[in-house]
Amino acid sequence: MRVLIVGSGGREHALAWRLSQSGRITELLAAPGNSGTALLGENLPIADTDVAGLVAAAQSRTVNLAVIGPEVPLAMGLADRLADAGIAAFGPSQAASQLESSKSFARDIMAAAGVPGPDYRVFQSAGIALDYVATHDRPVVVKADGLAAGKGVIMCSTREAARAAVRDCMEGRVFGASGATVVIEDWIDGPEVSVFGFTDGDDLSPVAAATDYKRVGDGGAGANTGGMGSYGPPYFWNDDLAAQIRAEYMLPVLREMSRRGNPYRGALYCGLMLTNDGPRVLEFNCRFGDPETQVIMPQLVSDPVEAMLACAAGSLSDAPPVEWSSRPAVGVVMVSGGYPGPYETGYPIDGLVDGLDAVGAAESLVFHAGAAPDANGSVLTAGGRVLTCVGIGDSIAAARRRAYARAASISFANAYYRRDIADVAAESVHDIQVTLP
Repeated sequence: MRVLIVGSGGREHALAWRLSQSGRITELLAAPGNSGTALLGENLPIADTDVAGLVAAAQSRTVNLAVIGPEVPLAMGLADRLADAGIAAFGPSQAASQLESSKSFARDIMAAAGVPGPDYRVFQSAGIALDYVATHDRPVVVKADGLAAGKGVIMCSTREAARAAVRDCMEGRVFGASGATVVIEDWIDGPEVSVFGFTDGDDLSPVAAATDYKRVGDGGAGANTGGMGSYGPPYFWNDDLAAQIRAEYMLPVLREMSRRGNPYRGALYCGLMLTNDGPRVLEFNCRFGDPETQVIMPQLVSDPVEAMLACAAGSLSDAPPVEWSSRPAVGVVMVSGGYPGPYETGYPIDGLVDGLDAVGAAESLVFHAGAAPDANGSVLTAGGRVLTCVGIGDSIAAARRRAYARAASISFANAYYRRDIADVAAESVHDIQVTLP
């Protein structure tokens, strides 16, 4: 089989690495890819938003399966265009992708499906939104309705912060057209978890879980980012909780989507907070997460090609069962200094195995993101999030030691990474006992 991976981040390198282990693949393509995917196959110089170019390339290269990593091409309808061209696509349709591309749409689906989340209101008028936060007696989270590269969520502990967030979104348009509508939710507390499964629109595989770290600084300080690290399974995860999330939170949403005539096929990502009142959904996303993919792909026991083809064909129940290992993995994201603000690129990366480092040792992996090869075969920084160093072990602590040891062995100018990823001792101080009904 010939497989095309769409995207250029650490998620796409992790997907390429895991897909390359399938005995069914004869050729692996990535568009546009990065220095990591180049080690596993061929990079095509096509932007992940060039829908026409991607479809044309998939046709000319006789691609059998396209795996769409980022949310933007899904929201642009890439899966639909590939399907129209007779190419199996792992990723939801444009209509089904609204589960991520419109937070108000997602809240409407969840309400209809009976899936619990925080109390919320949707606003299309800045004046009405400002009036609401002026009298609301709880801290809130202001969310730009559309896609905002993972940065359109603003935590507001005061009314002043909420007013500023509304003005930034709706009047200042800091997130562009995505902020024309905002969803304002009550702030809720508890451990967060990202839960992932394969689905063909009717069936849903067993799920995997990871915890993501969004803030740039240790202890959750500083600006929101695309993700500074992750680990999984989380210390609080267990089989009962996994079964509950799958049956009561994810499957009802899939059924509601099908009922509305927009069956959802691909990777389903459910972001939850575990509160004293039980799990509450913060968001649904229409793809695997980044950096969570970098820690769950090493845990995927099953052949991903089999699962992805079955999802695209609507035959997941007939495919071999999806299995996940429970062996912990920890991912530490190395970023360019200044990220998520202004930063400089083009610096050589030292410490990569054989100059590039496809995967490293069996229990220490390095996935590339904002990294690109130069003409001399070296690798240079080319983005904000540069690498994800992953450690795998028999415990979270052992995996964490391996991840940080690998990060410490790599260097580039102005490199930065958080030092508290998977610091379970610090997290468990704030543990909330989750009681199942």
